[in-house]
Amino acid sequence: MWNVLIVDDEPPIRSELRYLLERDGRCDEIREAGSVTEAVSAAIENKPDVIFLDISMPGTSGMKLAETLKNLRHPPVVVFVTAHAEFAADAFDLDAVDYVLKPIESKRLESALSRVEAALAQRDAGRNGSEVPRVVIERDGRKTFIPVSDIIYVEARADSSYIVSTQGSSLVGESILSLEHRLTSEGFLRVHRSYIVNPEFVHDINVAENGLLELELEQTSTRIPVSRRRMAEVKQRLGIA
Repeated sequence: MWNVLIVDDEPPIRSELRYLLERDGRCDEIREAGSVTEAVSAAIENKPDVIFLDISMPGTSGMKLAETLKNLRHPPVVVFVTAHAEFAADAFDLDAVDYVLKPIESKRLESALSRVEAALAQRDAGRNGSEVPRVVIERDGRKTFIPVSDIIYVEARADSSYIVSTQGSSLVGESILSLEHRLTSEGFLRVHRSYIVNPEFVHDINVAENGLLELELEQTSTRIPVSRRRMAEVKQRLGIA
């Protein structure tokens, strides 16, 4: 069963596509977004398996959103749904699994859904067949492992690091620089000299009184500051540039 997000600035198009998708038994939760900004929030919060994405929207284009989504640790499968056939080559350069033209025909959509199913099966097989990256911590006098996907954020503590995860918090005898080398390859983001965050746990972004950004993360009340030097990169990665 798939978690689906429809992104289009035209409500009638979203309604039509929702109607067609609801008839397919593989589509479970179907959400909608009318802009790229709404889509970024929905993607971070709900982690969709597949996104049906319009290209031409006010403000940031669907192409830009697709490019941003590729930075997620587990990016969704993307199907472009648009009236502009001339963008097809660019769409496939962004690893879209299909490109459906408006007005949407049910048989054409069925073909796209078959491609989605194949892409998701391949992705899941790759996840199940690979070793889960882990970090070793010491808790209650014994060593244990934390899958990096469970780590919410890391805070520098002198020559050590304080790891906050879905399993709790632990101080590890490894510098934040050392952890950065390993975690950034897993999709983590260095947002401040003292903090590394897992973008998949970011659920809100606030602007502080000094104009800098603060990140709110799931399962923790800590607000993570974003340094001025890293603000542009953070905005780009989170799709708010």
